[in-house]
Amino acid sequence: MGDELFFELARVVAALAEVPGLRSFALPYPGYAQRALDRMVMHCLDIGETPPKSLPELWEWCRTKQAGDPLFAVSASLVTPDTTLVHSVGRMPTRSCLELASYGSGEGVAALACTLLDNLEARCGTVERYRQCRSFLARHPVVHQRDRFGLGWSNAVWSRVKDLYGPLPESLLVDGVLLRCPACGLPALTRDRTVPGPSTTDADLWCEGEECPRVDLPELIREPDQVWILRRSLRMFLALPYQTEAAARGALDRAGVDHEPLPGPLSAYGLRDTGRGAVDIQVYDRLQPALLAAHLTESAPRADRTLVVVPDALAGRNSYREAFTDALPVLLRDRLVLTTPGDLVPDLGRARTEEKDDA
Repeated sequence: MGDELFFELARVVAALAEVPGLRSFALPYPGYAQRALDRMVMHCLDIGETPPKSLPELWEWCRTKQAGDPLFAVSASLVTPDTTLVHSVGRMPTRSCLELASYGSGEGVAALACTLLDNLEARCGTVERYRQCRSFLARHPVVHQRDRFGLGWSNAVWSRVKDLYGPLPESLLVDGVLLRCPACGLPALTRDRTVPGPSTTDADLWCEGEECPRVDLPELIREPDQVWILRRSLRMFLALPYQTEAAARGALDRAGVDHEPLPGPLSAYGLRDTGRGAVDIQVYDRLQPALLAAHLTESAPRADRTLVVVPDALAGRNSYREAFTDALPVLLRDRLVLTTPGDLVPDLGRARTEEKDDA
């Protein structure tokens, strides 16, 4: 029951994070949150653990109790044992939480991002208009009123995408300003909810990207009433992987490999003239390799071979590649190949060689 409860809590945390205002934890709690709290209490009583007394206390548990804790005992073959659902500094859903909330459900956070983009594509009417809009969303998770007067601004694009943005929630403000990570461009917060200064350490900072190198302090974006922010699902599953996607496309362009966007997955391209079989690439930035493998398995690869491109930093982590491969069904391990932007072209060359050997 513990692992099922952990996955349920991931969905609850993701949903509560979308409730505006600070009164979201006031009684009566939303029904889905009350049910999760009740199940948590019963589970604790069953195993002799003191249960949380309220939803705020349960939220605090999600900051401190890890997937591998005996309370949950989630299998390490699903998520890394140190996974928490609420970030200890940001007090927001962790990336792993949002990935868990997308697992095994057609109505998860990632599925919502796909639905929003599908609707946008239908509104655009042409491939080129959709390409422009999708690129805008990926490059602009945050939009300030002054951006509309800058070079390259398109009122036509904005008119098609503005419904995918909303006002800044109070929970993302620090002393009345928004902090934006200079690496990923996503919102950031400090542990004590004050504007960072020279004495602020890496341990006191959080951004939605979580993995970003701390070279510079976050950018301060003032006048929050003139700021729009992209929906969280699109920030996580479209804007966050965009740098990796751009790097992968750049590698293909330099190698002279033609590619075209594919419908369906958030960042997928079909490759032309790759040899005997159909080859595509799909780009992701997911912290949990087993959940990524499960997602790809559920979506059933359409090509003979799919190169799954992830950031170099993730692929280089201890056991990330092994965990991804181990989580795939045996029949898919030759068809789904984990790679990085830097290794994409060499891996494509190896795929061509293997096809010739099999012929």
